[in-house]
Amino acid sequence: MIHKIYPRDQIKYYLLLDVFSVVFLFYFVLSARSALGLLGSLLLLLLFMASFYIALWRRDWLQLAAIVLGLAALAILAVHAGPNILLFGFIFADLLGRSKSKWNIGLGIAAIGIMFLFVSWQRADLLFQRELPILLPIMIVQMMLPIVIYINVKTRDLQGELDAANKQLIQQEERKRIARDLHDTLGQTLTMIKLKSELAAKWVDKDPREAKAELQDILATSRIALKQVRELVSDMKFASLAGELEQSRKLLHTAGIELDIVENGKPPLLSSVEETMIALSVREAVTNIVKHSRASQCTIKLETVDRCYCIDITDNGVGPAEQASGNGIASMNERMQALHGTLAVNHAPGGGTAIAMKLPLRRQGKENSAS
Repeated sequence: MIHKIYPRDQIKYYLLLDVFSVVFLFYFVLSARSALGLLGSLLLLLLFMASFYIALWRRDWLQLAAIVLGLAALAILAVHAGPNILLFGFIFADLLGRSKSKWNIGLGIAAIGIMFLFVSWQRADLLFQRELPILLPIMIVQMMLPIVIYINVKTRDLQGELDAANKQLIQQEERKRIARDLHDTLGQTLTMIKLKSELAAKWVDKDPREAKAELQDILATSRIALKQVRELVSDMKFASLAGELEQSRKLLHTAGIELDIVENGKPPLLSSVEETMIALSVREAVTNIVKHSRASQCTIKLETVDRCYCIDITDNGVGPAEQASGNGIASMNERMQALHGTLAVNHAPGGGTAIAMKLPLRRQGKENSAS
């Protein structure tokens, strides 16, 4: 019910302050000896409340009209009940700062200044002259307050728009990441299932026992795919390079491609993020070889050269023009850039494709948990 009386978005910050201000205004006016009398004071207070209520809800020209009318009521009350009533001009100065029009704010500020000038002209008594040094800075603050509030509201609105845009960008990046992880993680496994299904179809009539063995492998690989989906859903994204090399050997063997892994020296200690990125890049490269290269032999060489971990993947297939189709190379390049590394795709000296990944070694120890 209160939301219909007072704006929901202002209850937290302004409701209590406005209630106190209105109560004190009524107290000062009704307790002062005024030529207006009780009826006149009540009518001006009702005019003030009506103006306040309209200005509270509106942000257009009607708000400006209500503020000017409310300031006029305060000016008359200040003339007859005492200049301290001018303090309550802060109520309208605050509401004025929430206006959407700079012209309304400018005209409202002028109305505040006119209110003070009118009261000083009407009350040229000794009491007012003593209070003038105090009222002057109050007038200046009231005239500056709408500008400060307007800037603050605009800044808050712009920050809200920026936060919304950032949230949208994060959601888009997250969707791209999920799509990439699904492509990279499940792509290789599904490719293996496809190849084994083709082998099973060939053996089903010639050698049912061999076909049964292939079907058992398909079942095991399907379970791996299910596990990968669960890991993706659970955001368990760590991938072991050693495990990925072993999985690549199995995939290439199934596709009839011979794999030779050459490791020169002891592998460096990588962070979980670095190892996962490299493992996924190796997975993508091997998947591309199976899908596009038509190769019969593949070599993966791993070594540390000049504080860089180098992974070279070559095959004797059709060359990089065929393997560059799709988004696999782009995904690998994104990962290496994220690690401040490099990726190069060229023709292999003996024909086929040569993929060179180079990761600068900056960390001395391996993280305990995946990022």
